[in-house]
Amino acid sequence: MKILMVCLGNICRSPLAHGILEHLAKREALDWEVDSAGTGSWHIGSAPDRRSIAVAKKYGIDISQQRCRQFKVSDFDSFDQIYVMDSQNLEDILSLARNETDKGRVALLLENDSIPDPYYNDAQFEPVFQLIDQACRLLLKNHKESK
Repeated sequence: MKILMVCLGNICRSPLAHGILEHLAKREALDWEVDSAGTGSWHIGSAPDRRSIAVAKKYGIDISQQRCRQFKVSDFDSFDQIYVMDSQNLEDILSLARNETDKGRVALLLENDSIPDPYYNDAQFEPVFQLIDQACRLLLKNHKESK
């Protein structure tokens, strides 16, 4: 299974989702490939936000080696599932879809809800980590139950 996590700049939420899901999948001995990307190009090549790195590290997850990249249309071909963090990301990614197959690969990570962007509020990094962690655990649970 190849999964892509997407947010706006690929420095806060999607690197956390990438790191958390990768960590959980390894712990479950799943052969999953997880990556992340942003809809915007501002941070291409940069490490995740220091606050995302810090909150992940607090839970034993190292995301410091990730590098930001921008979503590209070919990602529809490379990934089985593309999870986005909020409704704007969903709209942006769906607007790039070439067909119904592409659209069918895209979903909100939190079903019917958005994960808030913590960039402008230091206090939001911990709650955002917890939301993403819960969503990733549910994703794994649903995967196990579908087998």
